[in-house]
Amino acid sequence: MISRIDLRGKALPEGGALRDLLPRADFDVTTALEKVRPICEDVHHRGDAALIEYAERFDGVTLTEVRVPAQAIADALEKLDPEVRAALEESIRRARLVHRAQRRSTHTTQVVPGGTVTEKWVPVDRVGLYAPGGRSVYPSSVIMNVVPAQEAGVESIALASPAQAESGGLPHPTILAACALLGIDEVYAAGGATAVAMFAYGTESCAPANMVTGPGNIWVAAAKRYFAGRIGIDAEAGPTEIAVLADDTADPMHVAADLISQAEHDPLAAAVLVTDSAALADAVENELVPQVDASKHKADRILPALAGRQSAIVLVDSVEDGLTVVDAYGAEHLEIQTADAAAVADRVRNAGAIFVGAYAPVSLGDYCAGSNHVLPTGGCACHSSGLSVQSFLRGIHVVDYSREALADVAHHVVTLAEAEDLPAHGAAIKARFGWKVPSK
Repeated sequence: MISRIDLRGKALPEGGALRDLLPRADFDVTTALEKVRPICEDVHHRGDAALIEYAERFDGVTLTEVRVPAQAIADALEKLDPEVRAALEESIRRARLVHRAQRRSTHTTQVVPGGTVTEKWVPVDRVGLYAPGGRSVYPSSVIMNVVPAQEAGVESIALASPAQAESGGLPHPTILAACALLGIDEVYAAGGATAVAMFAYGTESCAPANMVTGPGNIWVAAAKRYFAGRIGIDAEAGPTEIAVLADDTADPMHVAADLISQAEHDPLAAAVLVTDSAALADAVENELVPQVDASKHKADRILPALAGRQSAIVLVDSVEDGLTVVDAYGAEHLEIQTADAAAVADRVRNAGAIFVGAYAPVSLGDYCAGSNHVLPTGGCACHSSGLSVQSFLRGIHVVDYSREALADVAHHVVTLAEAEDLPAHGAAIKARFGWKVPSK
């Protein structure tokens, strides 16, 4: 059901050599890019007409307009199951607590008397947010995208999600209800690359955005790459992944359940256990059998994911070696189920999010921990962060120097300009002092 990689009994290789030994899904964005290019350009030239045509081709729905009527959003909230509403409201409340604390404030540094540099934080003007709607529907992703954008102070927020034939050509009603709870009334029935193109170029019904965020399939990732530079993006999200670092104190039932929880997302989802305990590895494999058999998405998602090249049990000599392995892997979600889990977690350098101990499973973070579940995948956690308030802010330096403060440093500026063979840079300083630079 799941393969093993045995790294015991030898020194672990360093850097890329170790990463190459670890499981990872094939995710060829470059090839997908060539397929989404004509679709994106068609949206550019034909606007809403192209979106409507692609909704019929890809989603099997016939639309008359792309923007979701305000009444449909209100109706979705009115019809929402009260228990689902309560769960969404609690998820929103907790996410706001965490993301509100991430706000940055303006800071001024006095470099010299009369000379200051102020860093002010300004939100992007408009963002387009994407909520997937393929194998599963993710109202939780609406929350994870909208809340940090709102807490950052973004004034214009639009959201897109694929049209659903079962919903009369609208996005899934739970998606719409989540939008209503968050006060988002600009929603579009558009999916995949067409949604990203709509936000990048703008159409008759949708103004262009400065930034697009949100998870999606390979077509969404390819479209983000295509438009990088024209718009800001959060990341090219790949298949979801979990890594569990565990020792013999871990409960194999918990570990198996957590591996399965990510495997049910997609056949390409990655489930990786890193352990120094062969007994735990055996016990987890034994636990997987009945738990997988009892799972709803066994055949189409879980079994292919667990059996795929992206999933494995990795055996190491020690928890210390396990830390080296998980840092090389850079998991989207990393669970620490070891003795003194908090101390071990504190030493991790590369992970999208870290879940500490037996009672902080990834599922908690997906919905109600307060953390964000839009996280770097494919090893990108070694250089990138998950979605946060900072994702929607730009730091701008404001330089304010008096004549006296400039005079104090003018000779250094001129010297450096001449050292770089940029005399006009120095001349811009000299012009302010009658072409004679004050000397020190």
